[in-house]
Amino acid sequence: MRAARSLVLIALLPLFSACQMFEKEPAKPSFASLTRMQGELTAIGNKLLFQPCNDPRNYVVNDTGGTSILQEAASLAGQQGALFADLRGKFSGVASGTQGQVDLQQLYRLERSTSACDDPDFKRMILRANGHKPAWAMNITAKGMVLEREGQPPLAVPYVEEQLGDGRFNLMTEANNQHIELWVAPQRCVDNVSGSLQHMSAELRVNGQVQRGCAAFGGSRDD
Repeated sequence: MRAARSLVLIALLPLFSACQMFEKEPAKPSFASLTRMQGELTAIGNKLLFQPCNDPRNYVVNDTGGTSILQEAASLAGQQGALFADLRGKFSGVASGTQGQVDLQQLYRLERSTSACDDPDFKRMILRANGHKPAWAMNITAKGMVLEREGQPPLAVPYVEEQLGDGRFNLMTEANNQHIELWVAPQRCVDNVSGSLQHMSAELRVNGQVQRGCAAFGGSRDD
């Protein structure tokens, strides 16, 4: 990702949608040769098995990227057992009916969910961020951003993106007489209500009022 500023004006989004935003860090190794997948994560003995969405194959997870996925899954799974995971790694060793291995390099999301594989908006998302007290969610697509806040109607607006370096970026808009900013940084973030893990922290600022939360890239942005 370039250190210099890059501003991109995005068109107004007329409909309520969902989102995600992707960026590259200069010191970060390339993920070009790795595969990103979403699926179910299950603990079997002292190992984790990953089964991609709508795919019968299973992969033993080898945490080569130091993501601490074993510890994160153990603390989050509880009685439910299976978790939803969005991850990137090198998948190998699978023939029909056999078990392969994934050398995990990046963990985007880990959460308790039985329906995340069926999310119809995931592929067109750039970024999704959310927080609590009061509840808020920001969904970003190529058409614009949609801000949802507890007790208020969804607000669909255009935005400008500013790259800040070191994997950080900010999205901002001046619309409907409101100044809205979303600041995002690449650091592990745990939702204090659901317990879900996301790979970025977020800070929403609306007319100077600050709320913090977590964020994760969606399927339309790849790294």
